[in-house]
Amino acid sequence: MRAVVQRVSEASVRIDGDTVGEIGTGLCVLVGVTHFDTTAEARRLADRLWNLRIFPDEEGKINRSAADGNLPLLVISQFSLYADTSRGRRPSFVAAAPGEQAEPLVDEVVAALRALGATVATGRFGAYMAVALVNDGPLTVTLET
Repeated sequence: MRAVVQRVSEASVRIDGDTVGEIGTGLCVLVGVTHFDTTAEARRLADRLWNLRIFPDEEGKINRSAADGNLPLLVISQFSLYADTSRGRRPSFVAAAPGEQAEPLVDEVVAALRALGATVATGRFGAYMAVALVNDGPLTVTLET
């Protein structure tokens, strides 16, 4: 699994003009799934996201996690994280897992985050989504399992 994690002061996702997920200060997480990912990796990714220390502490050092501050996450599936752009001008998406495999694993990431105590907003799997965010810092990292 692959995740692009952005520390945000606000983020939202809209589908057909309706806001379906929204958070204030927290993490906006784009999640991609490949063919060999498992539920164990989904749970591991959730734990890493919840405990990733990318928020400032009292001294301004990047030393606190979403868990430390009980901050929300906006989790959005994004198959294009597995795009192969090494050849030609059009990305190949063959490394991305098909929807019937990917959707349950993205759902497992969300469920595992909630089991850890996180407040999680989401997009809608497979929908055309408009994501808006204010990247705080900016601070963006990638995680892979």
